[in-house]
Amino acid sequence: MRVDNPFHEGELAVQERAGELEEGRRNGRVLADSIMMGAQKFVAQQPMVVLGSVDNQQDVWASVLFGQTGFVIARDERSLEFDLSRAGINKHDPLWQNIQGNPRLGALFLELATRRRLRINGTVSRPSADQLSLAVMECYPNCPKYIQRRLVRFEQAGQASDLSSAIDGQSLNGERAAMIEESDTFFVASAHAERGVDASHRGGQPGFVEVVDGRTLRIPDYSGNSMFNTLGNFAVNPRAGLVFLDFGRNRMLQLTGRAEISWDREDAAGRSGGTQRFWDFRVERWCESATHAGLRWEFLDYSPHNPQRRASRNLARLRAADLP
Repeated sequence: MRVDNPFHEGELAVQERAGELEEGRRNGRVLADSIMMGAQKFVAQQPMVVLGSVDNQQDVWASVLFGQTGFVIARDERSLEFDLSRAGINKHDPLWQNIQGNPRLGALFLELATRRRLRINGTVSRPSADQLSLAVMECYPNCPKYIQRRLVRFEQAGQASDLSSAIDGQSLNGERAAMIEESDTFFVASAHAERGVDASHRGGQPGFVEVVDGRTLRIPDYSGNSMFNTLGNFAVNPRAGLVFLDFGRNRMLQLTGRAEISWDREDAAGRSGGTQRFWDFRVERWCESATHAGLRWEFLDYSPHNPQRRASRNLARLRAADLP
């Protein structure tokens, strides 16, 4: 069933500022409070899901959970069930502590190889140690732009907690800065007090995320579906969570901090793809840990919609300085 009022005040304000109110209204018709039958089948086919959660300090975190195909299923059109016995549980991920105190959860099911994605937001409960249940509040598909195609295979042997302990910090050193600036994909979580938590995808050519300094990232905001769910949340709540995957080493870098939207920024290099919109992310904390020893990735190709990359002037300096 369609949601009567799909957008909150922040989303509407950003749509108006961008001059895309009408486009947003049209595209907002896809928002529903239930999962259609075809989408239920899509969920059950996925070996990964991106999750957004909020901790006790109201900081937002983004996570990626991997499992055997079918580890998440739609029990019906209004609920999802996670079988954690078939997933790779990373005990260092703040997600598990977060959902004990705050039931709001955003989920993004993303099939990288076909560039299909589905967002489901709701509230979560944990009936048992090996089970999560998500009550659906919103469900909607997203456009396939800016997704780099990859095949992923999840082999059951090995748990993330077997591989290494987590590393954490407050300022990005050269190694983490290099990982970010070499990335072509990351995921972002944001939150609204009444409408819940949202998880979304961001992609571009390697280098599309600029490490300005050890505490600041600059991210271009490309043209999209005009709904501005993420930026709309930022407009009323700047807290955000980012997660970067190192596909080669099976590592996950999670960051929490605050985002600030920048409009009409000078962009002679065309990093924003013509929108002149950026957002700066101020890092407050980060955590790096292993994902799962059984993950195998195969890169296929970049999105044809990606604006061309521009090499960062800051990366070499950060590598040399190796900031603590």
